[in-house]
Amino acid sequence: MGPRHIREYQAELFQKRKLSPGTVAIRLAALRFFYIKTLKKAWGIAETPYPKKAHRLPTILSQEEVGRLIDAASNPFHRTLLMTLYATGLRCAELVHLKVSDVDSQRMVIHVRGGKGRQDRDVMLSPKLLDELRKHWRRLPRKPSDWLFPGNCRHTADHPIDTKTPRNACQLAARRAGLKKAVHPHSLRHCFATHLLDNGADLRTIQILLGHHDLKETTVYLHLSERSLKATASPLDSLQLKGESPREE
Repeated sequence: MGPRHIREYQAELFQKRKLSPGTVAIRLAALRFFYIKTLKKAWGIAETPYPKKAHRLPTILSQEEVGRLIDAASNPFHRTLLMTLYATGLRCAELVHLKVSDVDSQRMVIHVRGGKGRQDRDVMLSPKLLDELRKHWRRLPRKPSDWLFPGNCRHTADHPIDTKTPRNACQLAARRAGLKKAVHPHSLRHCFATHLLDNGADLRTIQILLGHHDLKETTVYLHLSERSLKATASPLDSLQLKGESPREE
């Protein structure tokens, strides 16, 4: 198949199957790998360009809304999960794979092992979160030797919870709190970064805490931070206007 056939396939993915630009880009990347690596054939980017993705800003909750979300948790275990997500900015997969040994109360940090890109990092351990984790530990019917958040309904399994549990915790709490915004575990990661920026943290520090490889990934929070937005005045405010607006005729 030549470039024309690939373009026809790309058009079908968009027009007939109604796939998103991101999904189409993944299909094209797979084809490109097949052509270049397997078939040892040339692949012209100019002839089969990747579709442009829509860049949408994430949904952000105010600190008051985050408080309502946590207070509306359906049970103490869900409350602990929500507090941990917001206090640390962890990804959902990083949260569920936390181990008891990762909580370092001496240095007041949480060790994140094998995060995205297999990179380890440390994040702050809030005193309020440490108190909540100790309550969580006392509530567990069987004290785990490994996982901080053990699986199954009684949390006694020798394996961690799956990523569905934090998602369900967010959705249930959002409904109970009457929040109209879509809330998922990554929303609390975005809130963590944005609220840190609002409170004066610098982008480089936030980049390290989030485990971003490129600072460009972190700069999105400049578009979301109230402090950054309010610090810049609209040009309208510097105009010297005459009196009131003219009346409509």
